[in-house]
Amino acid sequence: MAKEKTVQPEALDEIEMEGKSDEKGESGQANEALAEESSLEELQVIGEGVQDDIADLRKELEEIRRKSEEYLDGWQRARAEFANFKKRVEHERQQAHQTAAGNIIRRYLEIIDDLERALKNKPTEGQGAEWAGGIELIYRKLLATLEAEGVKEMQAQGQLFDPNLHEAISHEENPDHKSGQIIEVVQSGYMLGDRVLQPAKVRVAK
Repeated sequence: MAKEKTVQPEALDEIEMEGKSDEKGESGQANEALAEESSLEELQVIGEGVQDDIADLRKELEEIRRKSEEYLDGWQRARAEFANFKKRVEHERQQAHQTAAGNIIRRYLEIIDDLERALKNKPTEGQGAEWAGGIELIYRKLLATLEAEGVKEMQAQGQLFDPNLHEAISHEENPDHKSGQIIEVVQSGYMLGDRVLQPAKVRVAK
């Protein structure tokens, strides 16, 4: 008969320990694999979240940029409208001033016209000449006062007739002037700014 092998208790313990060690090794590797897989999933989830956050930030930034452009455009239009309003108010103020001033100045122009007619035939000798000199001095002072208010005398002599500036009292044949040219200014014309206060009365060549 063959002899049965007897396994010592110490050997059994070693075998059991090796088995447990193998089981622990396999279990540890599995746990490590699961941990790595879980970490990758977590990183993937975090990455997706970051991308979503970036997309949201881009949308918010685009919305802020759009609103800022709208505000800037609105501000620029409001500024331009205000500037136009100021110009319009200033222009209307100037027009009102010129209208009021023009109504008053026209009365003085009648006096100037009378003085001009009187001075055309002024005496040149004796006491009459002294009197005429005093009248001429008053005439020039009055002209200077009106000029200080922006009134200017038209320079119509020799110019072409313009119905917006001149009033023709006659049309005459004149070999020294071409057709439509002003031969003589009978009564001076005056302007205040770009407004005609009094048209010049003229003789016109035809």
